[in-house]
Amino acid sequence: MNRKFMLNVAGRVCLALMLAAGTGQVVVAQQQVQGTVRTAHGAPVAGALVTDMAGKKLAVSGTDGSFTLEQPPRQIEVTAAHYLVNVVTVVPNEPLHVVLTRPLETVTVTAYRSPLGASDSPASTRVLSRQQLQQAAPPALDGKLKEIPGFQLFRRSSSLVANPTTEGVSLRGLGSTSASRSLVLFDEVPLNDPYGGWIHWEELPELAVHSVEIVRGGASDLYGSSAIGGVISVIPVHPSDTGLEIETSGGSESTLDEGLLATVKHGAWSGLGSAGLIATDGYTLVAPDVRGPIDQPSNVHAQNGLVEIERSFGNGGRIFLRSNVLNESRHNGTPFQMNATRLWRYAGGVDWNGFNLRLYGSNEHYRQTFSIIPLSRAFEKPVRFVFDPADELGAGLRWHHAIGSHAVVLAGADTHDVRAEDSEQILIGSGGFLDTSARQRLTGGWAEVLLTPSQWTISASARVDHFSNFNARQFSYPAPPQKDLPTIHQTLFNPRLGIVRRITPSLAWSASAFRAFRAPTEDELYRSFQVGQEFTQANPNLRSERATGWETGVQDDIRRWGSSVRASYFWTQVNRPITSLTLSIKPAQVLLKRENLGQIESRGISLDYAMQPADWLSIDGGYQYADATVTQFAPDPSLVGKWIPEVPRNTGTAQVRFWQPRLGVLSLQGQVSGRQFDDDTNVFLLHGFFRLDAYAQHNLGSHVEAFASGENLFNRAIQVGRTPVLTLGTPRLVRAGLRISWGE
Repeated sequence: MNRKFMLNVAGRVCLALMLAAGTGQVVVAQQQVQGTVRTAHGAPVAGALVTDMAGKKLAVSGTDGSFTLEQPPRQIEVTAAHYLVNVVTVVPNEPLHVVLTRPLETVTVTAYRSPLGASDSPASTRVLSRQQLQQAAPPALDGKLKEIPGFQLFRRSSSLVANPTTEGVSLRGLGSTSASRSLVLFDEVPLNDPYGGWIHWEELPELAVHSVEIVRGGASDLYGSSAIGGVISVIPVHPSDTGLEIETSGGSESTLDEGLLATVKHGAWSGLGSAGLIATDGYTLVAPDVRGPIDQPSNVHAQNGLVEIERSFGNGGRIFLRSNVLNESRHNGTPFQMNATRLWRYAGGVDWNGFNLRLYGSNEHYRQTFSIIPLSRAFEKPVRFVFDPADELGAGLRWHHAIGSHAVVLAGADTHDVRAEDSEQILIGSGGFLDTSARQRLTGGWAEVLLTPSQWTISASARVDHFSNFNARQFSYPAPPQKDLPTIHQTLFNPRLGIVRRITPSLAWSASAFRAFRAPTEDELYRSFQVGQEFTQANPNLRSERATGWETGVQDDIRRWGSSVRASYFWTQVNRPITSLTLSIKPAQVLLKRENLGQIESRGISLDYAMQPADWLSIDGGYQYADATVTQFAPDPSLVGKWIPEVPRNTGTAQVRFWQPRLGVLSLQGQVSGRQFDDDTNVFLLHGFFRLDAYAQHNLGSHVEAFASGENLFNRAIQVGRTPVLTLGTPRLVRAGLRISWGE
């Protein structure tokens, strides 16, 4: 009787559970799970957010670090300000003990030299991964970086057809001259040309680049000269295994892009060898309606190579030696106008126990020819042959040390020495020679303190630099034989203060203020040059540019959509900016001279976004509005209010990537830019444009990928320059190739 009664009760309970579920399945009640969140030192972490893997909030830890989960999923994600995210697997009926580690305890220094993630950093940063670089349609690095709104060269053209003297970088709406107002680094070694300050975008083998970090806003407090607009840090590939990668492609305009990367690892030793060839027959830049018999395609034929040997030791330590070489020749649009560069760099360094040492140098031979072209463009008359050799030596030492889990101290010092010469053969009039030589040295020291109390991040840094330009002599024939040129000595102090406040675990507010500077290059001081009908005189009396700026913004990381959004307002004022000042405009020639203008100002907003709404889709891009104008110039008040040359008010980018294992990858990249002016008087207007690029990739096997790309698919006539002759940008270009790889 008792047995029947028990069976009857059990049956009724089971039936009730099934009816309650409404699905014919038994519902099993899940037990509560208790947990705690602590630091690596055992201290409780209050306010840590506990979510499921879809981002749904489950709990928040209390003041003692404890939390309770009513219906725990199989895995949870625990996050807290200033800590690394920890994903934990839930074991039924067992308490959870979650340990969070601060980045300050495992210091990883970014391009801003601070061990912080993007949402905890007061600097506005953007990272382009190896995949994003690979899936950009242009083959050259400058074309790939145009995914960043506000990034552009001195002129809009690609480095594949541009004169090197127009390849300076503009960020934050500050423009550039031939020299960059931004610093470009490769593993902490400067890539700005030692003589002219421009960038050789074909210098590094494409396959040797792992990723690129862009820091926007003044950073002279850590890096010294040239970091007024920001810092672009190119991160090299580090060999982790033995492997081989080969890439080959070809396309319209007889474009070739070849690359090889080989890595070897044996115990503590590793090595890397990479080489590349990029060449194109190019296209004629001068607009069709003004071309003459003299005009022909501008192009480049460049070869590069890089070799590195590395030995690891201890806990993350390494010592390395590296050398790379660039050999390129360019035709600049007429039979006589051409230039060539042979650049050899060498570097060595040690990373160990909080110390980073870099020793580096370079040897460069740069040649260029100039000619005069009449308005009919029927012929040209050679005027000068220029040879500019330069030798560079530099060293930098950096140290960082974490103090507990709430602070880190960083400090460093560096020096940079350049000896260069401008040797010119005059080919018109009675002929003759002009030879100018000088030496530049920059030496500085800096320190930074980084504090992370509770939901705050506070960074304070400062740097002192001493800039010297000396031993400047000029010899000319048949003019007076020799004269000494002015010597320049300047000591500059550049502080920076940054604050970040975590409002929620995903939302942060930041603000920063800075001083920055850029020293004049020897090219600006001593070498005159000509582009089209524009002739620009040098000025040996130039002084350093001085910038003051601030910015504030918010960043929100929305894990549910895999999204991140950062919006910022920026303001930068540059005193004594070096510009090409127009002296006269005549039909046959526009005469300019390097001058320290009174003051320029750039203010505006920037927006960066990235999201992955589905496993097969990602969207990222950005927008920049920059109101960049002249605000002071006593010698010529008519320039006040004029736009800074080569800076549009509006720029925007968007990249949409689709991928599917069977089909492969399709990436669409759009770029839009508003109008801008090509001169300081705002006479030569360049209209805005829209450009669409595409990249597609398909796996042919475990080791082979086929890819194709298209640039300027709508074949828009993009205005690049008016000198005053109108020149145009890249027409529609298509390319296809193979990528073959073995190992890692």
